[in-house]
Amino acid sequence: MREPVLVVNAGSTSLKLTAVAADEESSPVESLEAAPPVAAVGHRIVHGGERLQKPTLIDREVVDELERLVELAPLHNAPAVAAIGTARRALPDVPHVAVFDTAFHHTLPDVARTYLLPARFRERGIRRFGFHGLSVQWAAERVRVSRLVVCHLGGGSSVTAVLDGRSIDTTMGFTPLEGVPGATRPGPVDPGSLLYLLREGVSGTELDRALEHESGLTGLAGTGDVAALERDPSAEAALALDVYAYRVSQAVAAMSAALGGLDAIAFSGGVGEHSARVRAAVCSRLGFLGVDLDRSANETAAGEAAVSSGGSSVRVQVVPAREDVVIARAVRKLLETD
Repeated sequence: MREPVLVVNAGSTSLKLTAVAADEESSPVESLEAAPPVAAVGHRIVHGGERLQKPTLIDREVVDELERLVELAPLHNAPAVAAIGTARRALPDVPHVAVFDTAFHHTLPDVARTYLLPARFRERGIRRFGFHGLSVQWAAERVRVSRLVVCHLGGGSSVTAVLDGRSIDTTMGFTPLEGVPGATRPGPVDPGSLLYLLREGVSGTELDRALEHESGLTGLAGTGDVAALERDPSAEAALALDVYAYRVSQAVAAMSAALGGLDAIAFSGGVGEHSARVRAAVCSRLGFLGVDLDRSANETAAGEAAVSSGGSSVRVQVVPAREDVVIARAVRKLLETD
């Protein structure tokens, strides 16, 4: 497989195409029509459900299963399924492989993945799956410590405990709605409040739209763009950022408890990589764990960088997400062993 792997990452608002060479150098591709000759196409899929875990060659049966899973991650699985169809029509002569964000979290122990619900609900597959696994896997490879917490902060945000390279707990659950807040998702909400709204006449459709598209930073301050909020002097913008960092810091502390201590924190995702203010706000609450930022290093960090001070007992690292490399590796490994 000397030719590159084309990686298709279909998000809720964008379609990113990347050609990843055998040496793992990657380059953006403007469109499927502009793609160079490739050995295969790898598709990032957010939710694989119970059945789809390992990298899988895409056929009609796999597409049917992914379509059934759309309701569990509508912002991502729906455009991913659409992108699979478009890419298979544009590049019909190469294998297409689905690689799953949930796969890295299949090491979650029962104590972390189990909801305290009646058996009749758990038997319908209601459990914690976890997401952002491709990004977390890359961060764990770049920051090789025993007890690592990965903060993937972007449009969607999650915090994961990684013990000796394996996911043992994470904030996102049965769907990406659970966990810390994001650009449009609310983070922790009392389920009773949602039942109350339903009883008071809010429709399921309206509630779904509000939770997926109108909550989180957008719900408090009118936008999920962290850079815009950092420029906004309003009280609403300040509160949104404060709540966001507060919830993330709480999650880091919880994941440290799952790990039995903390050796390092990795910040990834668009916000984690680019927002010095968010990193500082999160870490400012974690001094009791031995976390101390180097203010200058944090403010000037570009690309992969250490931002903890010399006196910090916990390493703090910025790790740009390279999900495309993780996907391309998985595709090559599958096809080379078949």
